[in-house]
Formats: sequence, structure tokens, C-alpha cells
Amino acid sequence: MIELRLDKFLKNSRLIKRRTLAKEVAGQGRITINGNPAKASTVLSIGDELVIRFGQKIVTIEVIALKEAVKKDEAQNLYKVISEEKVN
Repeated sequence: MIELRLDKFLKNSRLIKRRTLAKEVAGQGRITINGNPAKASTVLSIGDELVIRFGQKIVTIEVIALKEAVKKDEAQNLYKVISEEKVN
């Protein structure tokens, strides 16, 4: 089974463009995995639920695949969006 860090998954899935930015977002406490605060180094598993806060938006996704290298057009196959809500 492949193990992938949170920051690398976010970059590979194109949810966050750069790995350094993914580390920053996690460091600010804006990401939870299965309800627990996540660090950039947290190892993900298939089926994990991520809640990410992007500015005025909260996105909840489920991890459905983990891959080391992903082509741009395959990136969206790594996760499923469960919900997306705007925050004031």
C-alpha cells in the first residue's frame, strides 16, 4: 500500500498548486482529517475525509486514490468532493 503525506497529496491532486503552500495551509490549522487537525506530514489513507478552508470556502473531500505521480487530467480521480460551502 502506498503512503502519501498530506502536503504531497494536495499538490498531486491539484487542490493546492504548490507543496510549500500546502504546508503553510496545514500549519495554519485550516485542514482537518477525519475531524482531527492535520499537519503537512500526516500520512493519508484511502477513505480519509479532509475538510479544507480556502478563504471564504470550506471544501470537504474524500480520498479515493493515492499516487506518487499524477498527470494533470487524472488529478481529479484522486478525490471526491462531498460538500462545498461558503463562509462569511
